Amino acid sequence: MAITALMPVYPRCEVRPVRGEGVYLYGEDGTKYLDMAAGIAVNCLGHAHPVLTKAIAEQAATLMHVSNVYGSPQGEHLAQRLVDHSFADTVFFTNSGAEAVECAIKTARRYHFANGHAERHNLITFSNAFHGRTMGAISATNQAKMRDGFEPLLPGFKYAEFNDLAGALALIDDNTAGFLVEPIQGEGGIRVATPEFLQGLRKACDEHGLMLVLDEVQAGYGRTGKFFAHELYGITPDIMAAAKGIGGGFPLGACLATEEAAKGMVFGTHGSTYGGNPLAMAAGEAVLDVILDDGFFEHVTKMGERLRGALEQMIPNHDHLFEEVRGRGLMLGLKLKVDSRRFVAFLRDEHQLLTVAAGENIVRLLPPLVIDESHIAECVEKLSAAARVYVAASDD
Repeated sequence: MAITALMPVYPRCEVRPVRGEGVYLYGEDGTKYLDMAAGIAVNCLGHAHPVLTKAIAEQAATLMHVSNVYGSPQGEHLAQRLVDHSFADTVFFTNSGAEAVECAIKTARRYHFANGHAERHNLITFSNAFHGRTMGAISATNQAKMRDGFEPLLPGFKYAEFNDLAGALALIDDNTAGFLVEPIQGEGGIRVATPEFLQGLRKACDEHGLMLVLDEVQAGYGRTGKFFAHELYGITPDIMAAAKGIGGGFPLGACLATEEAAKGMVFGTHGSTYGGNPLAMAAGEAVLDVILDDGFFEHVTKMGERLRGALEQMIPNHDHLFEEVRGRGLMLGLKLKVDSRRFVAFLRDEHQLLTVAAGENIVRLLPPLVIDESHIAECVEKLSAAARVYVAASDD
């Protein structure tokens, strides 16, 4: 057979991790990598964090899975903790960010259906958005690379330019259910929503009876120095998708909503075989135990400022290659004047530094939230060394 046993949908690189410890990954050949990607913002506590591994091991030896037909003391407890620390009144647990987005879309549409306005089913979404790979999620983006070959897409979405409030408001009509937006676009290039834009969407939702649906799959869970990124804007959503850091590496996602927004989500409207299983709940509890501890978010803010400052100091030394720093907290992007994907590969293969490429020639830096100043210094040293050699090689 010509096809590989693993369906070849990923252009996999030569790095083959077999072990992780803290902010480092180790390949099967023993190579040590500084992990400033964290599984694309997933491994918020780094690798093999003792609190997380202990919780998973103990729960695995006790009870891993039961049907959602039964009561869920584990799910109820974790959901209540999320409710107590967020805008939400209720939570549905999923296995991934894409599933959390799907639940959020359904919740927004069902809200209007429950109010007797089934015609209000369109969500206004934004250019360069990334909401996952399901049919609903790719239909919610206007990126051809996500959509080509999967038509017909699902109806019910309109597209506006990110950070263009007037353009978004102009799309509101009698069929509008609300807005679906990332406070900080990750895949789209670490594009940060302006306060005027996000606050304007909130105001429009209040005025028109619409749902503000936030996708905080990447920006949430402490990544920006706040529990959720929308706290930076002084607003709250009606519905929100969370995932990635929520399980620290264990597959877990969540759709959070206010009581009003979730009024249509009654018995039989949604479900998941594995969502909210006891093992996932144990991982979620462990992550909260760590990140809700006193000083954790302050640490993220401090390390984010240190990393940003170091990157901005570095740029003038290589201003033919680097352009600017974007983002908030430890969700940062380094904009390049050349192809960022090639540079990400060079960092990985020649300097053992793991980063992630994004749109607009961005190198994403999404390290574990437990990094310290020594890791930041090591990262910037590797970036500088790579930039010198990369430019020299390009000039030859």
